[in-house]
Amino acid sequence: MRKVCVIGWPVAHSRSPLIHNYWIETYGIADAEYVTFAVSPDGAGDTIRALRSFGFIGANVTVPHKETAFAALDRHDAVAKRLKAVNTIVTTAKGLEGRNTDGYGFIANLKDRAPLWKASAGPAAILGAGGAARAIAAALEDAGAPEIRIVNRTPSRAEALIRDLDLKSAKVCSMAEAARALENASLFVNTTTLGMKGESDVIVDLDLLPKSALVTDIVYTPLETGLLRRAREAGHEVVDGLGMLLHQAVPGFEAWFGVRPEVTGKLRKLVLADMAGK
Repeated sequence: MRKVCVIGWPVAHSRSPLIHNYWIETYGIADAEYVTFAVSPDGAGDTIRALRSFGFIGANVTVPHKETAFAALDRHDAVAKRLKAVNTIVTTAKGLEGRNTDGYGFIANLKDRAPLWKASAGPAAILGAGGAARAIAAALEDAGAPEIRIVNRTPSRAEALIRDLDLKSAKVCSMAEAARALENASLFVNTTTLGMKGESDVIVDLDLLPKSALVTDIVYTPLETGLLRRAREAGHEVVDGLGMLLHQAVPGFEAWFGVRPEVTGKLRKLVLADMAGK
């Protein structure tokens, strides 16, 4: 039995089992299973290092263990090394290797839902400076964004992000400068939890954002956040955050089971139906 898990605390809400088990069935992967594995922060590093003794060939890692997983593993791919965070663990000939596919999932989602968008078209404005912002900023720079503007309530945190990732063309903007950060931008992305159910909405004036700019949000509950609704009503092309969740799962599944899965409309509908039922 080839078993893979998603590690988190809590983890019961994760939709990774739904996604991966759908692919396991779709591609006829024999003797394979994907399950949740609730791991408390106490001793999480030891548990991650011992994954194979629990019978797992790999894992996904979600909050709050992405940085813990990085520290626990001796081997990492180049992206995980840069971000110092792991969301995917793969068994290799040399042992467990930590990888990070969050940035890949973000870019792949934009290419899928907005195929005419190009990172090189203009500056990208990012709201937030947390873990998701790190992955997205690095991915955007690698994809050719000419400038990255990090908008955050705490400028020092944004400065640390830029320094840690050695971003060559990034700058920090305070919340008071948020509207100005959108001027001549080709992309605006919310990487915070603002707009999520139970959270306050993103309050940023979109008037200076060119109508040609794409607006996206990593929040996907609700699927259309207040930010996306306002952007759509203002005439912007918008991309919701669900696709990032789906696309970031692709490289891990391929590494574990040797089949590169597709993100299809059927899978998206399956996840949306599950969201509607909870």
